[in-house]
Amino acid sequence: MGSQSAFDTGRLTRTCSWMQRYVDQRKYAGSSLLVKHNGSEVFYYACGHRSVEQDLPFERDTIVRIYSMTKPVTTVALMMLVEQGLVHLDARLSDILPEFSRMQALISGAERLDQTEDAPSPTLHQLLTHTSGFSYPFNPGLLPEAMDEVDLLFKPNQGVLADRVSDLANLPLAFQPGTRWEYSVGIDVIGRVVEVISGQPLDQFFTQKILDPLGMHDTGFSIPSGARDRFASLYTPLAGDMMELNAAETGDDTLRLVDEAGSSPFENTTTFSAGGGLVSTLDDYSRFAEMLRNHGVGNGHRLLGSQTIEFMLCNHLPGDIASLGPQSFAEQPMNGTGFGLGGAVVIDPGRAGVPGSVGDFSWGGMASTFFWIDRVNDLSVVFLTQLSPSSSYPSRAELKALVIGAMIE
Repeated sequence: MGSQSAFDTGRLTRTCSWMQRYVDQRKYAGSSLLVKHNGSEVFYYACGHRSVEQDLPFERDTIVRIYSMTKPVTTVALMMLVEQGLVHLDARLSDILPEFSRMQALISGAERLDQTEDAPSPTLHQLLTHTSGFSYPFNPGLLPEAMDEVDLLFKPNQGVLADRVSDLANLPLAFQPGTRWEYSVGIDVIGRVVEVISGQPLDQFFTQKILDPLGMHDTGFSIPSGARDRFASLYTPLAGDMMELNAAETGDDTLRLVDEAGSSPFENTTTFSAGGGLVSTLDDYSRFAEMLRNHGVGNGHRLLGSQTIEFMLCNHLPGDIASLGPQSFAEQPMNGTGFGLGGAVVIDPGRAGVPGSVGDFSWGGMASTFFWIDRVNDLSVVFLTQLSPSSSYPSRAELKALVIGAMIE
């Protein structure tokens, strides 16, 4: 498509009242949105508060927890090593991390954690596509319960990544690798793989190879020095833990404060969570999204070859996610949606139930952040807010309909 004329600016401004309505109804404390078309900014808006308690506005440079939007960044890191011939995606995890050499998987219908059978060590490809047999504590099932008991969630203050990954190796897989799709900590493990292969701590690798080249200077595993006052507070509508998705009870307060500057674990991070540990800003993450849309080039630097990007952004599952029998929490539609490397891929917009293009690549974070790139229309969109869990409201589908509905060519 050619120019800005592909958008009706009047229709785009409808997103302003939509965002404000979420704030007025005390669903979100505040939010921001950035839309780029053909690499140029066509829309920006922010409203509400980054801290309700301190009456601080949600602004363009507000720093937020992007949680699982870290996953595509980690995927790019691994693909850089793949491009150098240092590892391949069909490699067994045990080839790099020996503690995963003797794997067990729960038998079908298991009622106890010791009801297991031998299993192969999952491949790196299975880790990237959530078909490895790993899980998350907030999913239903025996393995998630066992993970929850030892708080195996790769939080910012849980110590060295290598130790948390070793803890995971002591537990069985939820299923035989490759047989199902289940959202998991697999990409956290990929972060440890990146460390071992590169010989660098993950934060250093990210900074040197991805963040600095793209100019993402407000992005990292800890709040940048001197930027604490820009760090948004995190809220939840739940009465209990913001991650307790299986027993989620709505509380009296739709914006209950759960983390804020001054006492946040993100101020002194010890765990480099490759699956959910980064904080970032609207413009920083837009630079990353634009690099993906622009075939691997961003800020004048080529991070990956164009064909590697094509490979990442295609569907790597036999069909859609729904066809692989998921039981896990997911932040995206499963029907009509496949999975690439590090994010979801639309394979049938009709079945996905949301307007868009075949091949749209997207992912979100637990605090309701979201991004997508539409390479058919040369579009990238980043939406930031801070409310966990992301399943609280259908904002992602609504936002996508609003943006796509503003396109008139």
